[in-house]
Amino acid sequence: MEKKTFVTKEQLKEIIKEYPTPFHLYDEKGIRENAKALKEAFSWNKGFREYFAVKATPNPFILKILQEYGFGCDCSSETELMLADALGFQGPDIMFSSNATPAREYKLAYDLGAVINLDDITHIDFLEKTTGIPKTICCRYNPGGTFTISTDIMDNPGEAKYGFTTEQLFEGFRILKEKGVENFGIHAFLASNTVTNEYYPALAKVLFETAVKLKQETGANITFINLSGGIGIPYRPDQEPNDIRVIGEKVREVYEQTLVPAGMGDVALYTELGRYMLGPYGCLVTTAIHEKHTHKEYIGCDACAVNLMRPAMYGAYHHITVMGKENMPCDHKYDVTGSLCENNDKFAVDRMLPKIDMGDLLVIHDTGAHGYSMGYNYNGKLRSAEILLKEDGSTQLIRRAETPEDYFATFDCFDILSNMKYR
Repeated sequence: MEKKTFVTKEQLKEIIKEYPTPFHLYDEKGIRENAKALKEAFSWNKGFREYFAVKATPNPFILKILQEYGFGCDCSSETELMLADALGFQGPDIMFSSNATPAREYKLAYDLGAVINLDDITHIDFLEKTTGIPKTICCRYNPGGTFTISTDIMDNPGEAKYGFTTEQLFEGFRILKEKGVENFGIHAFLASNTVTNEYYPALAKVLFETAVKLKQETGANITFINLSGGIGIPYRPDQEPNDIRVIGEKVREVYEQTLVPAGMGDVALYTELGRYMLGPYGCLVTTAIHEKHTHKEYIGCDACAVNLMRPAMYGAYHHITVMGKENMPCDHKYDVTGSLCENNDKFAVDRMLPKIDMGDLLVIHDTGAHGYSMGYNYNGKLRSAEILLKEDGSTQLIRRAETPEDYFATFDCFDILSNMKYR
């Protein structure tokens, strides 16, 4: 099964007349349709709200689109909080989930009225000394061990640096209640990028049962449960995508089996999806500029790992389409590389693709989340532009490409550019 692009070769040929490759391209139509589907899937829960994980795609134009659907922001740093504030997200529109958090970031979150999601029991005292304890607060739960569905180990929460242990969670709720907290939330992230409709219901069962016990043993007023992220996308063409409506219905069944009988049928559900919301609706467009025939066959692109870090960092698979050759046989084996001075700067290793000619446009799929946002400047490389493919087929530049002036701007005591002889 072949993954299809949301843009045609003809459209790309027009786009590159104005914006040279490489660049990240986003599909407005797909983003909007997915936002609607998520809202519909959880419409049975009156308090449902998606807090988009800003770290996945921190672009104001994207955030404004999601804001139209009533979504909030899940922020994890000072600058993400500043971005949310600048875009008009206010108070409970913002969830602040961070770890090893500096005092100034807690203070900014508190001043903005954001819902603070505490990562550790020791942060209770830290927060109290920094800002005071707010009336509404959330705590991140890590039950430890391994998280399994059927016989497949999905992830290892016990190895994760995040969250309260079970004992700490109950003790933390008691302490916070004594300190005047009136409304509580709990949050957990137990597995990443799951391509199964069973993950969210299994996670919900853990959280719902924990919430019931917390209410019974601490008397805490639990007003929301944050199911966080973890719903994945099919990076590989042979994977079946998740069905968000099936997921929503399965979570509803667990909610009615667990929370409703405990008198907690008014608890709001939150999500903080990043990859699921944006991943498939972005791609990295790059041009083949070199071919190398040595011990292997290499195709060198004008993009590199600074534009998409996941393959180099995780060995992650991202599908590649050679535009205009979608129906040609994949009878050539290539390593598709960038130009960094690192051997792991490869978008694909031993990938079977159609014959690639110099100048061919390559679309690297599923970069809409954790693509541009993980970029960096190693080797002095400059981050690429971000472009929105609008519903009417037109394009909008939503972040310009970096320039050498941007790269040198932080050398405020040494004017690099004026000293360059070639200038």
